[in-house]
Amino acid sequence: MNNNSEALKNAYNNRFDVLKSEIEDYLEIKASIKTGIEDYEKIKYQKKKIMKYLNASESEWNDYIWQLKNRFVSADDMMDIIGLSPEEKDNIDKVSKKFRSAISPYYLSLIDPGNDECPIKKQAVPSVLELDEEGELDPMNEKGSSVEEIITRRYPDRLIIKVTNVCGMFCRFCQRRRLIGEFDTSASREKIMKAIDYVRNNSEIRDVLVTGGDAFMLDDSVIEWILSELRSIKHVEIIRFGTRTPVTLPQRITKDLVKMLKKYHPVYVNTHFNHPREITPESKAACEMLADAGIPLGNQMVLLNGVNNNKYVVRKLNQALLTIRVRPYYIFHPKKVKGTKHFWLGIQEGLEIMESLRGRTSGMAIPTYIVNGPGGLGKTPLLPNYLLYAGKNKVVMRNWEGVLFEIDN
Repeated sequence: MNNNSEALKNAYNNRFDVLKSEIEDYLEIKASIKTGIEDYEKIKYQKKKIMKYLNASESEWNDYIWQLKNRFVSADDMMDIIGLSPEEKDNIDKVSKKFRSAISPYYLSLIDPGNDECPIKKQAVPSVLELDEEGELDPMNEKGSSVEEIITRRYPDRLIIKVTNVCGMFCRFCQRRRLIGEFDTSASREKIMKAIDYVRNNSEIRDVLVTGGDAFMLDDSVIEWILSELRSIKHVEIIRFGTRTPVTLPQRITKDLVKMLKKYHPVYVNTHFNHPREITPESKAACEMLADAGIPLGNQMVLLNGVNNNKYVVRKLNQALLTIRVRPYYIFHPKKVKGTKHFWLGIQEGLEIMESLRGRTSGMAIPTYIVNGPGGLGKTPLLPNYLLYAGKNKVVMRNWEGVLFEIDN
């Protein structure tokens, strides 16, 4: 009996050693993939440089309107702050003539000037690689899916209303860069009302996503007007906002905004962290303020070559997001948008990242990997292949470790 107990104990211990070995590689590298919280001293140093350059006070820095008014739009302004070479400056000037650029002072402070491969810089600062003509300006055919000028509809019971082209930072991989234009503009009340009336007149629509641009770039009063109109429609169950402000402009998440949103539940927010460095004390506070108001937060990461196409980066990001009460929701395969070819990668690479997550982190930290079908075909989820055979009487599968097993069918 004692021998059997000892053997069982040894078997369990051996199993626990095997389980630990599955994540030892990640545990060794995890500390080198720093969140913005973990690398905050560097970020604070950059913040001080930017504040000095702009002659800004702390209260101004914490004001989202000041942040918007002082977005960095030229290479000349950024040159000394993030250490641009003369060649980079010239290339940024060339690209900015074709694709608009603007970076909030806050998001600029996240760039590490000492890292040529900085994932924040790649997302925010124009690259000469954007001049590659391959791809389409509207690969998802949003124009063809528009029943009203600012509506995109691809699914039976839900739709998107695009209310503005304004963003705290214009992402270099943006799927709607064709709509950014040369100036900040928001849809008129007349256009928004036409979109809301379409929802009102189509009773099958139960879920409305308000996006842009960035939906939270609208004034609180306009957001509340949209919410009140949508909430007056009985068949609208869910209202969602698409916003990257917790990431690029967390100052926008104010007590007044959150107090107002809370009145119109159920309200959901989908945000867009792409790298652990974007998780800072400011972004954490913004997300927690929304969560404290009962607003569920989901993250929609875009898989980007050179930014986050690394299994350890994705795992660190997703685990860190859960600690700030954001649920990893989607990983989007990059769309074939013109000027973004340098961000593209193969689907197999995405599947390998998904494979590396399953079993090695909790299910809450595993989003759905999505490929958008070209021309407006919608989202298609992808998984590594766990089903190996399905017959009349049995099914053969493999688990996350690659162990085969059968179940009756």
